[in-house]
Amino acid sequence: MIQITIDGKNINARKGDNLVDVALANGVYIPTLCYMKGEPCLGTCRVCSVKVGGTVAAACTVPVSHGMEVVVNEPEITDMRKALVESLFAEGNHNCPSCEKSGRCDLQAVGYEVEMMVSRFEYRFTPRVRDYGSEKILLERDRCIFCQRCVEFVRDEETGKKIFSISRRGANSRIEINEELANKMTEEQVARAVDLCPVGTIVEKKIGFNDPIGKRKFDIKSIRDRALEGAMK
Repeated sequence: MIQITIDGKNINARKGDNLVDVALANGVYIPTLCYMKGEPCLGTCRVCSVKVGGTVAAACTVPVSHGMEVVVNEPEITDMRKALVESLFAEGNHNCPSCEKSGRCDLQAVGYEVEMMVSRFEYRFTPRVRDYGSEKILLERDRCIFCQRCVEFVRDEETGKKIFSISRRGANSRIEINEELANKMTEEQVARAVDLCPVGTIVEKKIGFNDPIGKRKFDIKSIRDRALEGAMK
């Protein structure tokens, strides 16, 4: 075992464990969007930014080591995380009231968690054409935050090939789907892909609003409570 400090609190941990998981196990919630426990770290969204030894780092990319000093909740770093979330809302087109994922959307839930009311950044409303090509999946490209969960964790079961990908670069980036492979996906695979997406980009056709308002995932319990509860299991 090693010892680290998080916000001045001494914590025992196993060397090399992920900082997000160590913090959660000790009752300290760090917002995440691209990170999934048990899956390889992507480090794409940076919403889990904290200070490690005085330097800002994405917590999901940090393996803990003895003597590490971590700051999660101080005004500068909490405002930085809030700004990152605001930038995601400004860059995409997130109309929560009309989104199928509302109440089940990680970005929306994290927005509440960081107490975002409106983005300090100018909204871009970047036009991105929807993709209806797959028989089972609709891509709402405006909502994609390029976390790459679907790209890395959804693959064709026979060949192992990626079903989703990111094309182009910078402001012109967009999510793509391999229609041939997507049409072979089982119902379970489609449901997992929808669930993996932290926003409402991957939508299962013919389903839409499958849970009534008030009974959706984050209507019932906040993303913080769910994360902390999961860490205790």
